[in-house]
Amino acid sequence: MESTYQSLANRVLVKWEELKTADRANSLSSPSRMLIALAGAPGSGKTTIALQVLKRINNLPDHPKTTVISADGFHFPLAKLRAMPNASEAIARRGVTWTFDGAGVVTLVRKLRDAAGYEAVLAPTFDHAIKDPIEGGLIVDKDMEVCIIEGNYLLCDEEPWREIAELVDDRWLVRVDPGLARERVAARHLAAGIEDTIEDALRRTDENDLVNGRFVMEKSRGRHDLLIDSWHD
Repeated sequence: MESTYQSLANRVLVKWEELKTADRANSLSSPSRMLIALAGAPGSGKTTIALQVLKRINNLPDHPKTTVISADGFHFPLAKLRAMPNASEAIARRGVTWTFDGAGVVTLVRKLRDAAGYEAVLAPTFDHAIKDPIEGGLIVDKDMEVCIIEGNYLLCDEEPWREIAELVDDRWLVRVDPGLARERVAARHLAAGIEDTIEDALRRTDENDLVNGRFVMEKSRGRHDLLIDSWHD
């Protein structure tokens, strides 16, 4: 994946230069902010890709000020899931679209575009220790130039998610072998204490995460600018 990470970092730099050139040509009083939507199934390696690209951007000369924002902060809190009429299903299926504040993600992406150069934007984060979101856990400074936003459903052709593709400047979709995704997600569930045995972790992965992954790939088909293949390092 090393060559992929570097290629993506170079892509960001080229597109950022194009955006700056367009801003100068249009005599914009405030510089634009480049937004990248990075989507893919659970276990596709989105977070790793985003962070590795960020690391390489920071090693490039004259790099734009860049940050990574995860849509995980828009998981509904456990308290909200427990208050739902189908609470047991909601908790078991946590990670499916209806356990996310999709409208909140769209609002954040719109704010990131509109507030560039004017004001800071607060974004929620996700605390894996307490397994709940933290409101305002991340501050995106007004001078942040590039935001890589990563999440499962960012490119899905379903309301409210479908609006995001029109708000961003570049759309990356990660493709992964389901067997590798299954292995990664089950190990994650075990490490996070969500399940106590590998058998239970695999069962949860099969019944929820892989189902969600198939949905992501089906609903995101043809809605990307770049298709990234994920594999073992």
